[in-house]
Amino acid sequence: MKIKKGFVLREVCGENVIVGEGLGAINFGKLLALNETAAWLWKQAVASGDFTIDSLAEKLCEEYDVTKEQAKADVTDMTAEWQKVGVIE
Repeated sequence: MKIKKGFVLREVCGENVIVGEGLGAINFGKLLALNETAAWLWKQAVASGDFTIDSLAEKLCEEYDVTKEQAKADVTDMTAEWQKVGVIE
């Protein structure tokens, strides 16, 4: 998986949101709010380029006090949401 071109994380009024820029904004037309952990995961995904659920879950375990099973479940849920709104491929 990877983040689609044209989608970036911004801080808007104290909230972390994914927005479309350029051509990404034309079809997206909305903001996707992320909590602190989800924003951290987005940054890890951007830094990785290509990523998997397992690779992000591993990074989550390294950064936060969470079990591998919980990390994988959380990353699975988050990436499913990102796929649903069309910001990853």
